[in-house]
Amino acid sequence: MDLRALVAQHVYSGSEVTVATLPVPRSDVPSFGIMQIDESHRIVRFVEKPKDPALQDELKLGRDWYPRLKIQDERELFLASMGIYVFNQESLIRLLDNDLHDFGKDIIPLAIKKQRVHAYVYQGAWEDIGTIRAFFDASLDLTSATPRFDFFDMNAPIFTRARFLPASKINGGMIEQSLISDGCIINRATIRQTVLGLRSVVGEGTELTRTVMMGSDYYESNASILKHEAEGKPRVGVGRNTRIENAIIDKNARIGDNCTISPVGKDKDVDHPLYFVRDGIVVIPKNGMVPNGTTI
Repeated sequence: MDLRALVAQHVYSGSEVTVATLPVPRSDVPSFGIMQIDESHRIVRFVEKPKDPALQDELKLGRDWYPRLKIQDERELFLASMGIYVFNQESLIRLLDNDLHDFGKDIIPLAIKKQRVHAYVYQGAWEDIGTIRAFFDASLDLTSATPRFDFFDMNAPIFTRARFLPASKINGGMIEQSLISDGCIINRATIRQTVLGLRSVVGEGTELTRTVMMGSDYYESNASILKHEAEGKPRVGVGRNTRIENAIIDKNARIGDNCTISPVGKDKDVDHPLYFVRDGIVVIPKNGMVPNGTTI
């Protein structure tokens, strides 16, 4: 989203609050706050996560809006809040002068009742990553040949924080459709549809498939590696001859040699001392450890 266009509409409309909205199909409506707007784009109604079909019918975007908003989609559409807002400073101070806690459920409905609140309608790439599955799918979509969100669009460049890490080092192996962050070390491993975060270390003979590896906050010293090996603990990263698929490896995790990590054959949601399964995805928690030879 070009935030300049959002701010420009906010100023031009004389709004006190502007809510970025996205047209979504009926199947997505129960997951979002849904807005109704008048001819000036002012929000006149807000319903949080409506599930009743009759109520949804009342909230759907009229067909006369489609050509005005240049919507090409022929499905029934509804304006969902994206959780992105522009406030006038004084309006924000007034709205926060209370004991309410939730922005989407409390503050925005209050603003609609008391202030001039308009909708900015956006139609580009956006994803709510409030669940493990949504975060996982959105991350892996970035590895596709034509992702929905393009980091290489010169009309909308993405700038990340300069970390001044060494270049990633690849000592052989095979890499397909993957993203590799700064400072990684890959030792003759096979990497497919995988995101490797900062300072990720992957051992020889290891296979990572559809994995989001968050990386590490630090490089482990040789003394630390030897100390942990003497205690029977693997080094930070993923060891040798380990197979991981459909998993999220959180930061600073230690995964040993000759391990297998996969959600195959497991329930959709599982709690275990070494790992979790959420939405069919294995999650190794931050600073977690999977000993050598473990099968998950």
